[in-house]
This record gives sequence, structure tokens and C-alpha cells, in this order.
Amino acid sequence: MLFCALLWGSAFPVIKNVYGYWAEHGIERSLSMIFLFAGVRFTVAGGGLLLFGKGLRQEFRATSWRALLGFALAQTFVQYLFFYQAIAISSASLAALLVATGSFWWMLLSPILRRSPWPTPRQWSGLFIGGVGVSLAVYAPGAGAGRPLLGALLMLVATASGAIAIIIFQRIRPTMSAINATGLSLLSGGLALFAVGIQEVSSMPQMFAAPVIASTLWLALVSAIAFSIWNHLSTLFPVTLLASYRFLIPVCGVLEAQLLLSGESAGWGLVIGGVLVIISMFIAQRSLRLS
Repeated sequence: MLFCALLWGSAFPVIKNVYGYWAEHGIERSLSMIFLFAGVRFTVAGGGLLLFGKGLRQEFRATSWRALLGFALAQTFVQYLFFYQAIAISSASLAALLVATGSFWWMLLSPILRRSPWPTPRQWSGLFIGGVGVSLAVYAPGAGAGRPLLGALLMLVATASGAIAIIIFQRIRPTMSAINATGLSLLSGGLALFAVGIQEVSSMPQMFAAPVIASTLWLALVSAIAFSIWNHLSTLFPVTLLASYRFLIPVCGVLEAQLLLSGESAGWGLVIGGVLVIISMFIAQRSLRLS
């Protein structure tokens, strides 16, 4: 899980650096351009991942196409439709910390959609502390925060979609491997995002200069590896356990953003909020060991 968190954490500063590169070279960023950029990333990631899958045809026939469609929409298309906008208008550090809200959604949605056990009082207290931490981070995120409130709302929608995706995957995993399911999700979701941004296709030579190509390939690698491992872990461990470890993602994302982005600095809210998020992770994790 720490390996996944480190990979996903690197995505925040890398995406922000791409936006900065465009600004430095006079390339005016639009929503269509953002979606085109995301579409290329996930199309490459999904197509590359499927090269390593086995028995795709047989697994595809045995799996509900509705579940596969829902998985692709939730994990890739809807999640990153909002995710990339959130990073565009807020700091990478704040966006990374807000990924922690995915654990809140999991705790709420899994008992409703999968009839899994509701969180214990100790787990709820841990998640409450994490929620307070996120609120403080939004209140005083630090330099380069942009529009933190709107960014937070967009990230809430993105993380909710990601939580729904892992729940949908539970219906897919009996008949399809994590590699094939993730590859199909990234490929189809990436093509859909590409289609949304198709009007900027003529700008691709300017958008994808050498540094942006390198960043896109790294982001594609991050998606292919981290999502495959994460989806596989969901077949081995309960959602509540993964939800607690998910707090490692914002911790890694904030640290990597602070190290790699010169235009950002952490405000007191982000610092204190980050500490509270870490505390909430340990509380939730300890309660799982005691239960």
C-alpha cells in the first residue's frame, strides 16, 4: 500500500508541473485541453496494461458488461473528469490531502451498497478527526492554493466516484483479473476523456512537447501499476482496512508536492490538518486490529 501511495502521490506535482509548463510557454489552458491530456494518459496506461493481461477474451465473456461499464465510468472517467479540474484550480498539496475523503466515502457507501459492516465507534472517531483535519487544510492551505473551496468540492466528487469504483469491482473480481479489469477501465475511460477534449486535438503538437510527453508516460505508468495493485488488494482485504491505509496517499502527495513544487508552501491549516489526518489513520487502523 505504501508503494501505491508513493506512486499516486507523485502524480499531484507532476500534473501541476505540466500546467506550469504550459503557462510558461504561453499555452492557454482550457478544460478541453485538460481532458485531452488526461485522456492520453489513461489510454496509454490502459492499453499498455492490457498487454500484460491473460485470458481477456474469456474473462470478458464471463463478466457483466454493465459492471465493466460502471467500473470504467466510476474509476476513470467521472473520477478524473473532476480530479484534473480540482488540481487545476487548487494547490497540489491541498488536492493530495483531500484524497483522504475517499476513505470517508468508503465507510459510508460500502455498508449501503455491499451490506458490509458499519464502522465501529472508534473508526468513526478516527474518520471524524480526519474530517476536521481536511477542513483545517481547506481553511488555511498556504501559498499557491488558488480556489480551495471549489477545489475541495470537485475533489469530493472525484473521491466519491473512486470509492464507488472499488465497490463495483467486487462484482467483477470473481470473473476477471485485476489487471484486465483495470486495463479495460483505464483504456475505455481514457478514450472517453479524450473524446470530451477532442476539440483541442489540433493543439496536441504544442501541448505535448518533450517534457510533457515524459510526464504523461510517467503518469500512465503510475496509473497502470498503482491501480492494478490497489484493485488486487481489494480482493484480499476488507474495505475498512484499505480505507485506513488510504490515508497514506495524501501524506505522500503533500510531501512530494512540497519537495517538487517551488510555488507552493504549506499553511498552518495544511500542516495541522495533515497531522490530524495521520492521527485518524492510526486510530482507524488500531481499531481494526482490536476488533
